[in-house]
Amino acid sequence: MKIIDQLYINGQFVKPHGTEIQDLINPSTKEIIGKVTLANEQDTRDAIAAAKKAFKTFKNTSVEERAQMLQRLHDAVLARTEELNQAFIEEYGSTAMAAPSFTDISAKNFLLTKETVEEFEFTKQIGTAKVVLEPLGVVGMITPWNANYTYITSKLAAAIAAGCTAVIKPSELSAIQTRLITECLHEANIPAGVINIVTGTGAVVGAEITRHPDIAMISFTGSTQVGKIIARGAVDTMKRVTLELGGKSPNIMLDDADLNHAVPLALMLCFGNNGQTCMAGTRLIVPEHRLEEVKAMAKAALHSFKVGDPREADTAIGPVVTQKQYDNVQRYIRLGIEEGAELVAGGEGHPEGLEHGYFVKPTIFAKVTRNMTIAKEEIFGPVLSILTYKTEEEAVEIANDTIYGLAAYISSTNLKKASQIASQIESGTVMINGVMGDMSAPFGGFKQSGIGREFGVYGLEEYLETKAISGYEEAGSPE
Repeated sequence: MKIIDQLYINGQFVKPHGTEIQDLINPSTKEIIGKVTLANEQDTRDAIAAAKKAFKTFKNTSVEERAQMLQRLHDAVLARTEELNQAFIEEYGSTAMAAPSFTDISAKNFLLTKETVEEFEFTKQIGTAKVVLEPLGVVGMITPWNANYTYITSKLAAAIAAGCTAVIKPSELSAIQTRLITECLHEANIPAGVINIVTGTGAVVGAEITRHPDIAMISFTGSTQVGKIIARGAVDTMKRVTLELGGKSPNIMLDDADLNHAVPLALMLCFGNNGQTCMAGTRLIVPEHRLEEVKAMAKAALHSFKVGDPREADTAIGPVVTQKQYDNVQRYIRLGIEEGAELVAGGEGHPEGLEHGYFVKPTIFAKVTRNMTIAKEEIFGPVLSILTYKTEEEAVEIANDTIYGLAAYISSTNLKKASQIASQIESGTVMINGVMGDMSAPFGGFKQSGIGREFGVYGLEEYLETKAISGYEEAGSPE
């Protein structure tokens, strides 16, 4: 039993003013594995005050100093890789197969941002004006439970590179992971007050961050519904917002696709991270005349996606995170059946022998139409919907027929044609044949999938304010 009863404020582990205690549950067993004392509004205000004070000096640090901090943060996270992996498996239900990649990315976020800031131009000349990019101030960071420390490190890395200070509200469902990553950050010897971490609910800590006048910016990753609440609240004090929200990502399988590669890839893109990812390729759009072939191959390929104990090396799909999430996924599966979709595999209930945890049968629906709920709403579980098209123009139309636009996928043996199709997709990221983008490339959504970008130069610029200075040099005067 792990007891998490400290927050991280002003460089110290401190007792919270909050008194509410929440159980931490292993989703694979439904057993209570820990308890966390949640922060309240006073704790949040204390963290903001510490960050505000630290910003007065931190904003003046040099690029070289901040780059050294990013290196130390990378090293500190890397030193506890195995502990972080195990916490992610136990508390979230990530598989042993997947967890190391998330931890690796968490450490790399600091190195990639270090490389970005070392080459970044904070001062530019535009005409007769000097343009200076300055740190915004105190940034409120609100992160989700499906990749807890990965999101913490990516947002924090950009803030530190820019010269901003941070108040981080991680998901209360991830307190064990948060404690571990906080210890890593503490070991990196960052100036007190630059990093503050207050675990609490969105209704309490998140709301205080959203309304507090000393927060200059909010970087949020989570649902579109909550993102809208934050955006509405942030406008009262004109906070900048970066919102990475939900998705209903299309995966277009062109007629020339190699099904032996494309079909297993489609299952992986949908079922990865237990189906709980904003980028999940949950809408597989295939040529109508190849539907039966795709269905048969998908059903056969499903056997290689073992559902079970996430600690076992060959497990591909673990549990969803909570009973609430399990019930929600079951509701969508029922709706798919009720609305007339063809159930190819899976269905309601637990996989046989896995009733002890929040395990879902990986489910495949075919003959899904655009007006069905499972084709429109984000499920956040291992549920794949197969839709069909007659022409490539119709495939693009189906792909874009969504309120979301976070990610999209295309499978084809003709890269020129795939690139042409990609240019027509309304999405912040498009991946051809499953090729993941460079982590320095911008990531974010079109439409209701978000505002702003993360990673690389574009992500760094979100944490900077632009100032134009003119008249500092008279025409014709010597330099």
